[in-house]
Amino acid sequence: MALRPLLHLLCPLCFHWIAEEMTVSVLVDVTTAALCSGASTCAEVIYINGLQQTVVGIFKMVVLPVLGQLADEYGRKPLLMVTVSTSIFPFAVLAWNKSKGFVYAYYVLRTVSYILSQGSIFCIAVAYVADVVEDSKRAAAFSWITGIFSASHVLGNVLARFLPEKYIFEVSIALLIFGPVYMQLFLVETVRRAPRQDQHSTGCTKIFKVLQERCLSMKHAATLVLSSPTLKGIYIISFFYELGMSGISGVLLYYLKAAFGFNKNQLSEILMMVGIGSIFSQMLILPLINPLVGEKLILCTALLASIAYALFYGLAWASWVPYLSASFGVVYVLVKPSTYAIISKASSSSNQGKAQGFIAGIQSVASLLSPLAMSPLTSWFLSSNAPFKCKGFSIVCASLCMMIALCYAVFLKQEEPANDESNNNIDDVEAALLS
Repeated sequence: MALRPLLHLLCPLCFHWIAEEMTVSVLVDVTTAALCSGASTCAEVIYINGLQQTVVGIFKMVVLPVLGQLADEYGRKPLLMVTVSTSIFPFAVLAWNKSKGFVYAYYVLRTVSYILSQGSIFCIAVAYVADVVEDSKRAAAFSWITGIFSASHVLGNVLARFLPEKYIFEVSIALLIFGPVYMQLFLVETVRRAPRQDQHSTGCTKIFKVLQERCLSMKHAATLVLSSPTLKGIYIISFFYELGMSGISGVLLYYLKAAFGFNKNQLSEILMMVGIGSIFSQMLILPLINPLVGEKLILCTALLASIAYALFYGLAWASWVPYLSASFGVVYVLVKPSTYAIISKASSSSNQGKAQGFIAGIQSVASLLSPLAMSPLTSWFLSSNAPFKCKGFSIVCASLCMMIALCYAVFLKQEEPANDESNNNIDDVEAALLS
């Protein structure tokens, strides 16, 4: 079975995702209570979330491709352990105190955590899967990873729904600590490190060589993606999809709280609906239909569902409509596994981390740009000064980005990767330049 080699990868990731998701709906109440002085929402909390998203996106442009390259060179295990450990500290701050000053400290630490872990965990995990699973079974393996991600979200929201708020951060921290400890004990490394040739170099020489290696490796990754019609198309699709979806994700819960008065329990129910349907579609439906219709048709269908998801949320006219909108999450979650599968098929075995990391870096560019429009637009239309009555107008605007992504996906051309020999030639050139 394709999943057997992945057991020790998926188990700690499952606990990590449960721990993160169980705090999502509670954070809306905690941050609003600390920053909005009793109001259901305020401009400050929307802008500070937008600022966080923008700062994270700026740094992720550089950090994500570098982490992908480091995972190719130094191994998946140490990079995974570092990235999953970063979430412990911000939640420890809120477990200690939830006053205004501590909420600001949380945002600072969480921003650093997001820079190192948001997107990179998936990127490195997908590269790990490519190391141990053969080509024909990768789409199914990716769908199981994203399916377990959704299952973890459901379990996290169940805990958030029924656990008293005062215990949520303590339980989350315990689960977050479990992840890296488990990886240290049981996860097997799949990358063999080449011996270093510069053991006797001076400190300055080593730093210069490291910077030179990173620049050349990033240039190699960019050349790899831009020279492939498939990868070039996917990076455009990923950019516009992430531009719209990250914008929606950044403001959605605050919009629901302000527009319909949703509390922690109702927000958890919305998130649970998406998660439960996602498990079914990713772990059962996708592995069955992928051999029949292929990743491209699945990607197009998922993008179409994401457009409907955004429009129903943005135009919601009653408190039950967000629940209808959430049902489209069953389909739009297939964007990620189909994208991973297309990237993996279009990349050689030695370039999995570079390709996934470069695409993730492009997504981070989109995630830094989206709050620049979404935060002020959402705050404006939730206020009494809106030019017309449509509190979800910013979400409707975000759906246009998914429409552009769908247009590119329809015309996407899929191709086989360049052989490993040509990639090795590029690596030889890099090695010669560094010697």
